Amino acid sequence: MPASPAGLAFFLDVDGTLIDIAPTPDGVVVPPDLPETLAALAMAVEGAVAIVSGRAIISLDGLLGPSTLVKAGLHGGELRRSDGAMEAMSAPPALELLRPLLTALVDRWPGTMLEDKGAAIAVHYRGNPAAEPDVLQTVEGMLPLAEGTVAAQRGKMVIELKPATAGKGNVVRRLMAEPPFAGRRPVAIGDDITDEAMFAVANAMGGLSIRVGSDGRPTEARQVLPDTASLRAWVAALGHVAAPLAPGAESAMVDHPPPASSRRKGMP
Repeated sequence: MPASPAGLAFFLDVDGTLIDIAPTPDGVVVPPDLPETLAALAMAVEGAVAIVSGRAIISLDGLLGPSTLVKAGLHGGELRRSDGAMEAMSAPPALELLRPLLTALVDRWPGTMLEDKGAAIAVHYRGNPAAEPDVLQTVEGMLPLAEGTVAAQRGKMVIELKPATAGKGNVVRRLMAEPPFAGRRPVAIGDDITDEAMFAVANAMGGLSIRVGSDGRPTEARQVLPDTASLRAWVAALGHVAAPLAPGAESAMVDHPPPASSRRKGMP
């Protein structure tokens, strides 16, 4: 792993990556020094840091502050650049058709919850893991009603309906074609199925792909960090490159062999 951020561009997920996952999206705890750590990293790479999350940008601002960091929300359905310029996909009309069906699903399973993000809707079942088979089957069974305008995105104890064209891999491709990201090596960091497209794109561009945590499932990530604290320590060290690498941060990083699919294919 590089001990210097020189020549790199960073694409960072939030929940499960920079901060620990909580039972509900509103229950997460953000380390008080995290915004400063991210700002220092951004300064070290001339602004080539993007937060890429399934959360809406307004939620990211609430967690990390309304900084000048580039932020992509709703898996790329929203994008705000460092100058404040904002782009957002409209909610697919089919979501209005599916909303009452999703509400009925949540009513059927106590402990599940609906998170309405505007252009996307997520069903969380962390509060009732037994609901998983029915939730996944029911939500994915709704897709034909959307006629290709909506896609289902699975995650950790959650499944989300989002605009079909939104995807974290597309965010990496797009930003890597423009300043201040262009000409650098992408570093994609995440923890979930939603981040696999970022990993694949970073690999295809000759960059780095890092997964935080491991649950044994196959991944496109080439390296693994054990937990969010290890990632924060490494990011903090990169942001203060003149100081020694944070104790344990580099040693915690382990090689993760790429799956056969990533050796055969390029970008998804």
